[in-house]
Order: sequence, then structure tokens, then C-alpha cells
Amino acid sequence: MRIYNGKLITIENGVFEKGYVDFEDGKITAFGAMDTAPAYDGPALDAKGGWIMPGLIDAHTHIGICEESSGGMGNDCNESSSPATPEMRAIDGVNPWDPSIRKSREAGVITVGVCPGSANVIGGQIAAMKLAGETVEEMSIKPCAAIKMAMGENPKKTYGQGKGVAPKTRMAIAAILRKYLTNAQLYAAKKDAGEKVFEPDMEALLPLIRGEIPVHFHAHEADDILTAIRISHEFNLKYSIVHATDARRIIPTFVAEGRIPMVGPYACWASKHEMMNNSPTTPGLLQKAGAEVAITTDHDVTPLWLLPMFAGLAVREGLDEEAAFRAITINGAKALGVDDRVGSIAVGKDADIVVYDGHPFQYLTKTEAVFVNGKQYK
Repeated sequence: MRIYNGKLITIENGVFEKGYVDFEDGKITAFGAMDTAPAYDGPALDAKGGWIMPGLIDAHTHIGICEESSGGMGNDCNESSSPATPEMRAIDGVNPWDPSIRKSREAGVITVGVCPGSANVIGGQIAAMKLAGETVEEMSIKPCAAIKMAMGENPKKTYGQGKGVAPKTRMAIAAILRKYLTNAQLYAAKKDAGEKVFEPDMEALLPLIRGEIPVHFHAHEADDILTAIRISHEFNLKYSIVHATDARRIIPTFVAEGRIPMVGPYACWASKHEMMNNSPTTPGLLQKAGAEVAITTDHDVTPLWLLPMFAGLAVREGLDEEAAFRAITINGAKALGVDDRVGSIAVGKDADIVVYDGHPFQYLTKTEAVFVNGKQYK
């Protein structure tokens, strides 16, 4: 298959004003400028001067696990029976027929992180998935791409205020994290020594302790962000900060740490105290200081299909356009550890490609075609 005659945004390999991309058996085989394209007589799609780019990525969503129009019966985000549930897997709560999946895919969003919610200090395992397929097995890229942990108001409200048990304070949140992470280290030592032990919650934390996957910390306020970083250093964890609402207070820290925060959702009102500094200026402030950023809609807080609009708002408020394209593609892929497969146009990567009839960030732009693993869905 060839898509041609459009402005090709590869993300990592340049921009071609008149470009093409070829793919076969679900993988990209060639791309570049039209005037260098080899002869081709197979099936083709004329982009008609539109924009061609890799499928969009949001690394922090609750799509499929907080189902549209299903109320409480379709909400499987938070197993709020215990403040620490690392053995819970988001993939086991996903409904592949959530109407939001089709709407988001038709807007060009193809890869997502499906996350447990933030009621628990340790919420469970984040799944990297594609928004195409009849079963979660078909959709899954990485069933456990990261562990979800949460700082701040949400665990305090759920347990301290809602149930009258720990965590009532930020101190307790940090203490619970240290307790579980220390126990996971001890458990790993037993396993490494050949002991036959099996504890589901500790098994879930082993890849994190061993540096195989990161932790994604829900954290809005600067003090919570700093605590998450402190604990990550104590246990030598790979990490990302999700939301990073108060990041403007500690920009030098983000630059020095070199991690990619997932900023957002900033197209919504401040529903709680820790979101008071919520603003689309945050991605630009971070980027101008030298930090890379990803953008999140936090679907279902705001609709996932508005991800291009989120990028456009950030550009309007100071984020470089090139950085905005990275923020909704490759940087989200990196946060999920799937950038070897998705997030840019490159030979050998999955043929997840979107064709727009205009600039992707423009609100009048329509999606003309969507390909997932080389199969056309729109």
C-alpha cells in the first residue's frame, strides 16, 4: 500500500512537503519525498495535498475501562477496596466496544495507555493498547507497560475522608509506597535466591523493581511531584509524572531529571485545589526550558478524540509546533516503552498512519483515512 501526495510528518525523520509512505504486512517499508519515490503499481491512496503522519498517542487514558454512557456499571477504574492493588491489571477491565474507542480512532488516536484510576496509592498495571480489534488480545501491545501510583488529594479523599483509614495524609501515601517497594525488593531477593514464593501483589511489582518498566505517578502539585521523584531515586525507579499541573514551580527539576511528563488535561476547569494552576501554557514553559513533554487528555476527564486540539492549544500558548507533534506521538510511545513499534514514520515500525485534509491542530480539519497495523479503518 502507498499513501502519497501529502505533507509527510515523520516526527523523527524529517518533514516532506510532498511525501509518500509505503507499507506491507502491517509494517512501514519506505517513505520520503515524492520525487524520490520508486515506481509502484500496487494499491494507493492519494492524500490530495493533506497531511500524513503517524497515529496519535496518549499514554494516560481510562478509555475502555471507564466506558462512555455506562455510568457506574461501566466504571472499572478504581478497585478502592485497598489503597494498594498492584496486582490489578487495567487490561482485564477494558471493554473493546466502548463507543469512545471508535470516536477516538476516527480522530487519528491509535495507541493509548489504559490506566487504573488514582483513588489508590498503587492502582495497578497500565496496558499499552491500540484502539482497533475485537478483543483485548488483538488490541494489546504491552499488557503491563507501567505501574500506576498516585500522590495527593485523590487517595486522601478516597481513604482518609471516605473510609477513615490510611492514607489520611501525604505522609501516609509516601509511607505506603516505601513499604510496598521495600517488600518488593525483599521479595525479589528471595526469588533470585531460588526460593519458591508467590504473592500476586509482589509479582506485579517485580518488573518495576528490576527496572524493566516504569512507574507513572499521578501528581498535580509541585510538592507531590517532588515526593514522587524522591521515592523514585530511593528505589532506583524509572518514572514519569502524569498531569504535572504545578510543573511551572519546579521547571529546573524537570530539565535536570530528563524524564518526559504527561501534561494535562488542561482544557477543563480546576475541579479540585491541586489543579488551580491548570493551564495550556505548561507544555511550552517546560519545552522552552529544555524539557520534552507528552500531552494527555486523561480521557474520560476530557474526550480522547480532542487530543489534536490539546496540542493546538499548547502551541497557541507557547509550545513549538514540532514539539507539539512529538508530544502526541513519540513521547507518549516512550512513556509506554513502545517507541520501537509506534510513534513515528520509520521503516520497520507498525503501519499506524493517519491522513488529515488540513493541519491536524486546526479545528476545521477532518480525518480522511486511518490505518492501524496496515489495515484501513476509515
